[in-house]
Amino acid sequence: MPAAPLTAQQLDHFRARLEAMRTTLQREIEAMPSLTDDDAIRIGDQTDQASAESEREFEVVNLARALKLLNEVDRAIVRIDNGIYGLCEETGEPIGLKRLEAQPTATLSIEAQERRERV
Repeated sequence: MPAAPLTAQQLDHFRARLEAMRTTLQREIEAMPSLTDDDAIRIGDQTDQASAESEREFEVVNLARALKLLNEVDRAIVRIDNGIYGLCEETGEPIGLKRLEAQPTATLSIEAQERRERV
């Protein structure tokens, strides 16, 4: 049995969660060290340089993850504004409330996601 469409109160709840996620991600991104400073990699012996390079790679991956999630959050807020939040992009059916609570940026129902993963 498909889920019912979201109420105005539920949409307000998810908007607040998404905006809080957005604020947290923006702060996280702003707090990340600049990736343009290569001096730390060139200082010290080979072990220090390898350690600095490893840390830099971690920071790059972390920044990419944060930026991707920020984009997903922004897209979810736009879907709320457009009246299509909580609807599966593939089937048009409502996405289950439990799934949205677990992943507010979800764009697919569990069934649609499982179908995509099997392909």
